[in-house]
Amino acid sequence: MARIKYRQVKSRIGSTKRQKQTLEALGLKKINSSSEAEATPQIMGMLEKVKHLVKIEKE
Repeated sequence: MARIKYRQVKSRIGSTKRQKQTLEALGLKKINSSSEAEATPQIMGMLEKVKHLVKIEKE
């Protein structure tokens, strides 16, 4: 599997509870925090749900 790097670029304020939980599960807690994971269908689905809050940088 390919590795994928992603970074939170917008605030979670005003987001739904579910979106906040998704960001937490992805390991993103603050603006400009970044994380890295395998590009599995589960991770890609989570990123799709919060795509307006994150920036995806494929490696």
